[in-house]
Amino acid sequence: LRIQRQLKPAEDNNFGLFTSGTILNLWETATSGIFAVLVGVVALSLVVGGIVIMNIMLMLVTERTREIGLRKALGARRRDILWQVLAESVTLSLVGGVFGILLGLGVALTIEQTTPVPAAVQGWSIALGVGMTGVVGLVFGLYPAIRAARLSPIEALGKE
Repeated sequence: LRIQRQLKPAEDNNFGLFTSGTILNLWETATSGIFAVLVGVVALSLVVGGIVIMNIMLMLVTERTREIGLRKALGARRRDILWQVLAESVTLSLVGGVFGILLGLGVALTIEQTTPVPAAVQGWSIALGVGMTGVVGLVFGLYPAIRAARLSPIEALGKE
C-alpha cells in the first residue's frame, strides 16, 4: 500500500488497515450501545404504561365505589376486593402487551419482506414481553387494589 500511494520511507502512513477482529469489535461496540439505548426506551415505556394502568384502575375504583361498598356490605373480604382489582389490572396490562407484541411481529415481518434484513424474533423475547407486561400490571395495580380493599362499606355506599 505504501508503494501504491508513493509514500517515502520517512512519511507516515496515510491509510489504515481493518482486520476482521477490528471490524468485529466495532460491530460489538455499536450493537451494545444500541442495545443499551433500547433497554432504556423499553424501561421508560413500561413505567409510562404502568402509570397509565394505575390511573385507569384508580378511575375504575372511584367509579365503582358504591359497587365495592355493596360487595363489602354483603360479605366480601378485603382480599376479595384486592384480588378482583389486581386481576383486572393484570388482564388490562396483558391485553395491551399481547397487542403490542403482535404489532411488533407485524413490523418485523414487514421489514423482512421489504428489505434484505432478516427478522430475528425469538420465542424467549416474546415470553419475556408477556411476563413483563403481567408484572407491570401487578405492580402498578397494587396501589388502586389496596385503596379499593380499604374502602369502608358505609362510606362507599353513602357516596354518589
